[in-house]
Amino acid sequence: MITQDQFDTEVKMIIENAIREDVGDGDHSSLACIPSNVRGKAKLLVKDKGVIGGVNFAKKVFAYVDNTLKVDVLIQDGSEVTFGDVVMYVEGASQSILKAERTVLNAMQRMSAIATKTRMFVNLVEGTKTKILDTRKTTPGIRVLEKWAVKIGGGENHRFALYDMIMLKDNHIDFAGGITKAIETTKQYLKDTERNLLIIVEARDLTEVKEILSNDGVFRILLDNFDYEDTRKAVKLIGDKCLTESSGNINEDTIRYYAECGVNYISCGALTHSVHNMDLSLKAVK
Repeated sequence: MITQDQFDTEVKMIIENAIREDVGDGDHSSLACIPSNVRGKAKLLVKDKGVIGGVNFAKKVFAYVDNTLKVDVLIQDGSEVTFGDVVMYVEGASQSILKAERTVLNAMQRMSAIATKTRMFVNLVEGTKTKILDTRKTTPGIRVLEKWAVKIGGGENHRFALYDMIMLKDNHIDFAGGITKAIETTKQYLKDTERNLLIIVEARDLTEVKEILSNDGVFRILLDNFDYEDTRKAVKLIGDKCLTESSGNINEDTIRYYAECGVNYISCGALTHSVHNMDLSLKAVK
């Protein structure tokens, strides 16, 4: 996984780029009609129901735009919210509040949607040993925010990107000339480059599970598009030799059944690529 320094750098870059994109050479609507010395107060209002996400990101945005803005948080990341709840107040230069408004709302609406869906999936597997993972199926440029939202919702992060974990999927295996060859050459590559990266290998059927198990050094086996029966068989075959992960079109109707098969993880791209943004607004307090 990425380090805290890498995380902080990614977040800073997102904020800088979002403000550059939205403000350009100035928020001329505000500059045109609001004097620079006018101070105001606004509340972040929930107009929906779910799990709030992005509160701490919003604080970073307000601080980036104007470090004299005062933010008073009433509801923390990961809390259940409903229509009418006030998440926070922000007070200070009115121009600064308006300059930050859209970046804050866009991010929080998206992050809250992801946190809400993740929490639902986490609740569906409650009582099993299975943990919920995200994927790399994220919006380009804001992956760190979407994966942050998964954590807020109670899920766990898979690898962050291509550089922090080895994941040998079907195409890698086919291009490399088979499972064993892919694993062997991967281990040699890690040795030659002095990298200490975990190895995950995808299996398409039970025969491939057996071949993966004949090789040392695999951290987790990804059971891709297995049915329930084969998932149970695979979990029994694998035992404690390595960890197990189910994936492939798993949804709210099927996730509990896969968890009850005994897998350690279920990864789901829908956490980040198929969500409906939470309705939030920032309203002036008169």
